[in-house]
Amino acid sequence: MLSVLRAISRRVAAVIAECNYAQRRLTVLRASPDRYVIQPDLSPETYREFLFRTSGPLAHEPSAARRTLGHAVR
Repeated sequence: MLSVLRAISRRVAAVIAECNYAQRRLTVLRASPDRYVIQPDLSPETYREFLFRTSGPLAHEPSAARRTLGHAVR
């Protein structure tokens, strides 16, 4: 019985962690300067535009050792 409760609590914690990650990612995407550019798929025309587009938070990529363990890029 105790192991079943632990398994359920781990699953609930995983769902909450995934929701937390999705909310943070959505916030980053909404605040991204590329979202407010007229044609975001085109490359920047000037160095100033490049700096503006890259002024937002950058995605953190885990080390190769953590990626082999199945951790997502966050």
